[in-house]
Amino acid sequence: MIRMQIQIPEKVNTIIRTLAAAGHEAYAVGGCVRDAVLGRQPADWDITTSALPAEVKALFGRTIDTGLQHGTVTVMLGQEGFEVTTYRVDGEYEDCRHPKEVHFTGNLLEDLKRRDFTINAMAYNETAGLVDAFDGVGDLRRGIIRCVGRAEERFTEDALRMLRAIRFSAQLGFTLEESTRSAIPKLCGNLKRVSAERIQAELVKLLTSSNPERLREAWETGITQVVLPEFDACMACGQNNPHHVYSVGEHTLHALRQIEADKVLRLAVLFHDFGKPEVKTTDEAGVDHFKRHQEAGEKLAEKILRRLKFDNETIRTVTKLVWCHDYRPALTPARVRRAVNRIGEDLFPLYLKVQRADILAQNPKTQEPKLEALRKVGALYEKILKEKDCITLKQLAVSGRDLLEAGFAPGPRLGAVLQELLDLVLEEPGRNQKEWLLQEAVQKYGESDGCLRKAPDQ
Repeated sequence: MIRMQIQIPEKVNTIIRTLAAAGHEAYAVGGCVRDAVLGRQPADWDITTSALPAEVKALFGRTIDTGLQHGTVTVMLGQEGFEVTTYRVDGEYEDCRHPKEVHFTGNLLEDLKRRDFTINAMAYNETAGLVDAFDGVGDLRRGIIRCVGRAEERFTEDALRMLRAIRFSAQLGFTLEESTRSAIPKLCGNLKRVSAERIQAELVKLLTSSNPERLREAWETGITQVVLPEFDACMACGQNNPHHVYSVGEHTLHALRQIEADKVLRLAVLFHDFGKPEVKTTDEAGVDHFKRHQEAGEKLAEKILRRLKFDNETIRTVTKLVWCHDYRPALTPARVRRAVNRIGEDLFPLYLKVQRADILAQNPKTQEPKLEALRKVGALYEKILKEKDCITLKQLAVSGRDLLEAGFAPGPRLGAVLQELLDLVLEEPGRNQKEWLLQEAVQKYGESDGCLRKAPDQ
C-alpha cells in the first residue's frame, strides 16, 4: 500500500515547525518516510534540516550532542528523543564505512544524494509534501532495492550497504535492481573492513525477517564468503542420504522458513548443521553419513558467534540448541524426564521447535514418523510439567544441607550423591520424598563410599 499523504507524529511536527519558524528547512527523512509511504508504523523518526547544530541547540530546551561532528543533535521532547541532522555532503571515505569528514550544506538534494538506496532517500513535511528526487516511490511500487546514483560508488563509500541491500530485500520481500546486485560481487571483499558488531546487526535483521532464505542471495553475490564462509561450506556439502533431498546449505535455508522469527531460534537453525561438512563420510554404497555433527556444530557455532561479538547468553543458548537439536529420547516418561534434565527446562520448548523445523526441511518421505515421535515427546513433556515431576536438582526433596545434617562430610562427593539421587527420581518421580531419599543416601552411598563423618541421628 503506497501512501502519498503521510501522518507525522505531533512531536516530529513540532520540531519541524519550530525550525521552519526560525527560517530553516526541516523534513522527516529516510527509513521513517519509507515505512510511512508503505503504510507501516515507523520504529523511529529522523529529521534533516538546513539548520546548523548550534542553531538547532539554540531552538530547543533539552538537547543531547549525539554526533556533532556529523551534524547530529538529539532533541528531547518529554521522554522521547529525535535525531536532527544538518544537511551534509560526505567527504572521502577512508575505511569503507565512515567518511573522513562531512561538509554541511543548505541543499536538501545534496544531502539525499549521499544516501544508500532510493527508498531511503525520500523526505517529507506537511508544507512541501514528499520530496522524492530518485523515484523511491516508484521503486517501492516495483518492489526493488536500487542504489542512489552509481551502485559502485555507494558500496565503495560504505561496504555495509551491500549486506543492508540483502537485508532490506528480505525484510520487504523486494528484489535487487540489476546494477545494484551486479556491483556486490566486485566489492564485497571490502566487508572485511566492517566491524563484527555491524555485520552481526545486519545478519540478525536478515535472519529474523519474513524472508530469511534470502541469505541465499548473500551467498550468490559472495557476501557470505567474506562474513560467514562456513555457510559456503554448507552450500557445497551434498547429502546423499535417505533422510535428505537438499545440500546442507539448502536444507538450512528451508529450515529457517519453518521456525518463528526469533533471534535465538533462527540462529540455532542457521548453525544446527554447520558441523556436517567437517564430519562427512561416505560409505561403499555412496551414502553420506554425518556422525557427531552436533558436537562439531556446537564448537563451530560458538566460534562464529564469538567472532561476530554476540553476547554470552545468546552464545550459551544457541550452542546448546545446536548440540541437542538431533537428540531423540525414547518415548517413555523416564527418558523424556532425562532429556529435559539434560537439555534444560528453559531450553526444552525451544529444542522441540528447532527439531521440528529441521525435520520439515528433510526428505518429505521420511518426515511423518519423525514428526509423530516429536509430537509424542511434546505430549510427554506437557504431562511431566502438569504432574510437576522432579527434573532438576532444585526440585529434589533433599539438598546438600540435608545431607550434611545426615552426617555426610562436605566435599565434591556431596554433589555426586545428589546427582545420583536425582537419577533415581528421574526414573521414578514417586521417590522424591525427603525421608526415603535420605535413607537411600545413607545406606547406599554413605556407608559404602565412606562419606559419613559421623553416624546419622537415630
